[in-house]
Amino acid sequence: MPTSTTSAGPAPEARTGAPPDEPHAPGTHGTDLARAGTAAAPSWLSQRLEDGAHPDAVHAFRLARETFIAGERIDMGRLALRIGIDRTSLFRWVGNRDSLLSEVLWSLAVPTLSQADATARDRRGADRVVAVLTAFVRDLIAAPYFRDFLRREPARALRLLTTNESEIQRRYVAVAEKLVRDELGERPFGRVPPHDLAYLLVRISESFTYADLITGDAPSVERARAAFELVLRPDAPGGAA
Repeated sequence: MPTSTTSAGPAPEARTGAPPDEPHAPGTHGTDLARAGTAAAPSWLSQRLEDGAHPDAVHAFRLARETFIAGERIDMGRLALRIGIDRTSLFRWVGNRDSLLSEVLWSLAVPTLSQADATARDRRGADRVVAVLTAFVRDLIAAPYFRDFLRREPARALRLLTTNESEIQRRYVAVAEKLVRDELGERPFGRVPPHDLAYLLVRISESFTYADLITGDAPSVERARAAFELVLRPDAPGGAA
């Protein structure tokens, strides 16, 4: 998941799909938004990466992340060979392939959320929620290495990104819920629980980000933005676009 945009358009790294220069383990870089996500759904591997007591796991994670950013498939056998260990040791360090992929994907979401949050820092209320989520969708659609992953492993990508089998969706819902609580309060629109509204917003995000895998349609930032507006600002001009 790539770095995000600025108010004047995509940042250079977002336009090229390039990630931040220095890889970071989940939870070690980013705003309160990203931390809220990791805290809501910690994993065995995320805890190993954060506690500083497992440098071997961090090393393997960084190499896997570099492989992913290069647009290549993370293969556990090749990764173990590159490190100079056997597969059994690698599994002890980082768990199975899905666990490793999930943390790599979330580590790329963290700086994206940081930049989206910063971009919308002068906005308030529903406008800020729409701005942050739209920026996030824009970067997911624009990042070539992320789109390569979706094309290469569509079934696994949807399972890891859009279901409770992985921590990623739960973390994303937690991020959206923090946004909702911060900007719209504890009872948005007087009757909707923040968690329920957050889940709806995440499903909208997923529907338009992964439209090519789900329905065969082209992914669309503008359709996602219009849907966010419809839900969060139904009375605004263009809110029902």
